[in-house]
Amino acid sequence: MNPLLELAEVSVGQHYYWELGGYEVHGQVLITSWVVLAIIATLSFLGNRDLKSTPDGFQNFTELVTEFIRDLAKTQIGEEEYLKWVPFLGTIFLFIFVSNWSGALLPYRLIEIPNGELAAPTNDINTTVALALLTSISYFYAGISKKGLGYFNRYVEPAVFLLPINVLEDFSKPLSLSFRLFGNILADELVVAVLVGLVPLIVPIPVMLLGVFTSAIQALVFATLAGAYIGEAVAEHH
Repeated sequence: MNPLLELAEVSVGQHYYWELGGYEVHGQVLITSWVVLAIIATLSFLGNRDLKSTPDGFQNFTELVTEFIRDLAKTQIGEEEYLKWVPFLGTIFLFIFVSNWSGALLPYRLIEIPNGELAAPTNDINTTVALALLTSISYFYAGISKKGLGYFNRYVEPAVFLLPINVLEDFSKPLSLSFRLFGNILADELVVAVLVGLVPLIVPIPVMLLGVFTSAIQALVFATLAGAYIGEAVAEHH
């Protein structure tokens, strides 16, 4: 069997499958991803439908989020290049943040579907791998668009014999990004599920609250590392 297909089956709980073009896709991931995107779009609309020079109400919240992402991008990428990457990092951060929180706060499992169960999109390794690959494509694009083919000189710096290690480092980044996010969401959901099964009342609540906190941290870690990789790609090496 194709090892990539085996990797794609790493999951928590049962999946709801759709047949598309002869392939089985995880339908519950698409459904919950649409829910997450709808939440983000709704919040964005509410915060930006009536912009004022002196923000108030929900505009304060959206401007706070925007400033936070701008500061993160500036810190990781640098003042010269950061602005063009704010939309990408903002999208990555918000999607992961809302996905993680939706899994912790929304009672997806109470919604009945023909087969399987609904869960946060980041509960599925296919989602986290896709996000990591987007990040990899982005930092390759950032480096090549700024330095041209000279970007690949970094693989033989500071010495040619480091070429295999530098190549391996670049291709291990998406693996570490995807498995870190998936592993933390997996561990949190398994711990909560076990505690709910053993002690249904009170005891699981602190663990669930901790899961809400760690979910936010995981979104921040992913976006920060994505920014750091892009910053590394565009940095001038002397």
